[in-house]
Amino acid sequence: MPIDASLLAIVKKNVRVALEEDIGSGDITASLISSKTQATANVITRQDAVICGTAWVDETFRQVDPDLSIEWHVSDGDAVKPNQLLFSCTGSASSLLTAERTALNFMQSLSGTATISQQYADLVASTDVKLLDTRKTLPGLRSAQKYAVTCGGCHNHRIGLFDAFLIKENHILACGGISQAIAAAHKTAPGKKVEVEVENFDQLQQAVNAEADIVMLDNFDYQLMRKAVEWVNGRVKLEASGNISNETLLETAKTGVDYISIGALTKHCKAVDLSMRFS
Repeated sequence: MPIDASLLAIVKKNVRVALEEDIGSGDITASLISSKTQATANVITRQDAVICGTAWVDETFRQVDPDLSIEWHVSDGDAVKPNQLLFSCTGSASSLLTAERTALNFMQSLSGTATISQQYADLVASTDVKLLDTRKTLPGLRSAQKYAVTCGGCHNHRIGLFDAFLIKENHILACGGISQAIAAAHKTAPGKKVEVEVENFDQLQQAVNAEADIVMLDNFDYQLMRKAVEWVNGRVKLEASGNISNETLLETAKTGVDYISIGALTKHCKAVDLSMRFS
């Protein structure tokens, strides 16, 4: 999948911070190896996965040593099988070893996010629902993980606190009510999406009447979700949220909601098992 200029700038920052953290004053173990020693490192996956993080890997090797040469055999979004070769990198052996852990950390974590996203997307492939991520991301890697979610076939919710309103229980209490909170949002930033989380049907009606753009149905049961979809009748988008699991996902999608948000896409991801070996 293509990386735009704004994400590429984030990639460079992510890598710079990660390398500073890992290398510090210098890689003392890699310094044991002659600078003249050359090698080729092959990276394979030891499990089924959806690949993500090629730009982060490229940038890691580039920042460590611009003379390293990478040959890719996969792209972001590709499904891979155990023992499949992902890429080879040739150049200074010491540079390869210095870059190894940071490069693999990015690819393992982001491929983990892409893999679980694909697993969830496959469960509702027969429906029209869109699965959304949340802000429950690894600190400092939000844009990276949200990119990985799209590589796995799911979609992004708001990026942060700045690009859309999400009015929850405490916001409602502090503003004096649902209609007051929505009115304030429209006045504060006209044109930005306004989403409201509701916990019952009465609050849903208030949110729709106050002209919210999206209403999040928090922990509604299937029957109440179907009732909400029927009553709303397309006037606003409906998003289901709360305690969504593999077992409940498809039935939730079948209620007719437009979106389902799942924190597990980014919060519960398990790093993909990768291995780098010199040839």
